[in-house]
Amino acid sequence: MKSSPESTLCSSSVTLSAVDFFCGAGGMTNGLRLAGIHVLAGIDNEEQCRQSYEHNNKPAKFLGYDVAKLSCEHLDQELNLKVDDPFLVFAGCSPCQYWSKIQTSRKKNESTAFLLKEFQRFVQFFLPGFIIIENVPGLMTNAQSYLPCFLKFLKENGYSYAHNVINAQFYGVPQHRRRYLLIASRHVSAVSLPAPEKKIRDVASVLGVTNGFPSIPAGHIDTTAFMHTAAALSEKNLRRIRMTPHDGGTRTAWKDDPELQINAYRRKDECFLDVYGRMFWKKPAPTITTRFNSLSNGRFGHPDEDRAISLREGAVLQSFSLDYQFISSNMNAVARQIGNAVPPELAKRIGQHLLRMVAHGNV
Repeated sequence: MKSSPESTLCSSSVTLSAVDFFCGAGGMTNGLRLAGIHVLAGIDNEEQCRQSYEHNNKPAKFLGYDVAKLSCEHLDQELNLKVDDPFLVFAGCSPCQYWSKIQTSRKKNESTAFLLKEFQRFVQFFLPGFIIIENVPGLMTNAQSYLPCFLKFLKENGYSYAHNVINAQFYGVPQHRRRYLLIASRHVSAVSLPAPEKKIRDVASVLGVTNGFPSIPAGHIDTTAFMHTAAALSEKNLRRIRMTPHDGGTRTAWKDDPELQINAYRRKDECFLDVYGRMFWKKPAPTITTRFNSLSNGRFGHPDEDRAISLREGAVLQSFSLDYQFISSNMNAVARQIGNAVPPELAKRIGQHLLRMVAHGNV
């Protein structure tokens, strides 16, 4: 089995290569590529993500496999990977709904609960030089999580690691998004996480007419690749958002209207105030979920316009570039691709940090 001392990582001419497990539409891949890392392939069983991934991330390949059913030998045949390659990165950002605080069906998502264990099979077989894990904070805090077993596995196989819960708003993403982040290496002894930045990007820095978003009504369909498409609203929801104050207003503005008040929130004015709320211009957006294009699923109302944010607005709040194309004829499928993604700017900073560790050997 091939091994390399830490000193071999100090060459400035070294290029890292990566495999992006659970790649989705390509957020992690895109960010790593922007950092200067060569991504060989992304692996995901969601075929609806293939076109979006491949269109934006050539020459990286989309491998349409269920990681839980994929053998290490077959992946080796696909990519011809070296074992114990100090310049190989495995990123494992598995679906996170099971461990999320957002209320989803545990029964529905339990098949994805222990994909970290499946990812571990590939780490054990190939022993890549670097590992990246990005997931919801629940992966670290939930007593049933597989994470403690994975951390023990890393130590037993010669990996040093750093991990913590970080907030993407301190890594170039105009969004409050708490995430669990782990970086591990077999060839760098003092592994660290990228340092947070003091400057925070707010909603006004990326949305609005001055940033290329013309004013549109609810229900607007943009047939171009820009996808400035906003979901239609019922007449009652249109009345609700018209009564909601601009720039951060909440549903308390219409709580006393018997026609508009929602039964579940009667006499519960302090609960779930983000629901039906508007975003603030001068604050980061709330966490962009897979339902960000729905007014009733969080604080996803436009700060000024009477609608939920558009697909493209959600994408730029996730830090995708304006020209990143999401290929699907289904609006909700596009929203899922965007909401499930690793924000590319966060991934870019992770990639840059790996390259700094490679250049210095011990950062």
